[in-house]
Amino acid sequence: MSRVYSGVLAELGPRIVSGGLPAETMITLDWLQREYAVSRTVAREVVQVLASMGLVESRRRTGIRVRPAADWDVFDPAVVRWQLDGARRDDVLRELTQLRQGVEPVAVGLAAIRAGDGERAEVVRLAEELELTGAAGDLRAFLELDVAFHRLLLGASRNDRFAALGDTVEAVLRGRTDLDLMPPEPKPEARALHAEVARAVAAGERSAAEEAMRAICAEVFEQVGDA
Repeated sequence: MSRVYSGVLAELGPRIVSGGLPAETMITLDWLQREYAVSRTVAREVVQVLASMGLVESRRRTGIRVRPAADWDVFDPAVVRWQLDGARRDDVLRELTQLRQGVEPVAVGLAAIRAGDGERAEVVRLAEELELTGAAGDLRAFLELDVAFHRLLLGASRNDRFAALGDTVEAVLRGRTDLDLMPPEPKPEARALHAEVARAVAAGERSAAEEAMRAICAEVFEQVGDA
């Protein structure tokens, strides 16, 4: 991905998501070229990506239409990131946390009975590293480990639909850190719950794994506030 292309996408995507270009607004490739001083090729590539996210629709002869929010791919990591950086951040964060509450406990329960030996060992290792980095207040290292932890468990569920939400969950985790929504030091209670999830998955204890993950999601929901 070229710097020019990614730069235009990083400006135009949030502009649409924030309502700066409202639904039903019509734009053209010529306008994109002038507005962002890019070639027609770059303008076309940007439109193709935005169309894949459901943000725009390209119409022959009439131009490019900005689509309403109901048409967006709200699970696309870029759309999630742009929404979390916008005025609806709190609402979107609550909705995504509710999604996690509905999915992750079930996924972890499945992981407890379906994970391979290597995955069971790895989730325990990640939980141990989470405790160390969390206690040290190293939020960046904690974030990377947390992303790996949740991705591993979604994949270990052996449910392709759950695994496909890995990018969305990662976008939420990164968004909370990037937007300074995390405490300076991850709470000891949250770290202990991650350790309990890992222990239960490693031991094949489905109910205990589900309960611990449900508690993690509930703790996050308390931080973002009730809807």
